[in-house]
Amino acid sequence: MSFDASKIVKYWKDHADYDIETAKSMYDAKRYPYALFMCHLSIEKLLKALYVKEYGEHAPYVHNLIELAKKLDFNFKDDQKKLLADLSSFNLEARYPEWKSVFYKTATKSYTKKYLENTKEFYLWLKKYLKK
Repeated sequence: MSFDASKIVKYWKDHADYDIETAKSMYDAKRYPYALFMCHLSIEKLLKALYVKEYGEHAPYVHNLIELAKKLDFNFKDDQKKLLADLSSFNLEARYPEWKSVFYKTATKSYTKKYLENTKEFYLWLKKYLKK
């Protein structure tokens, strides 16, 4: 089976688009922890699309956004690095029972709104690089 980078990039991009929309839907449904988790997934998939585009090989099997971002030759600003770290923590906190109860209390409407807005802005910034 041959590797078609353009198809893999499209796969990751399409799923990232779906996930960012799902994050908004979860926010609207007041499912704030899941909205935050979907924010993480949307950025993870977009970073993987960018990795495939950049290197022409499959993206690493990691969920840590900082690790994925380090593999790309981007000049991330400090606030973007902070967002990546925060979003990475949502992956763990949404999945594992020992963190869920605290995470569910933290994921208020205003907290989630802030992260959803920041994620959307960062998402659009990253998507520019897929068009180049």
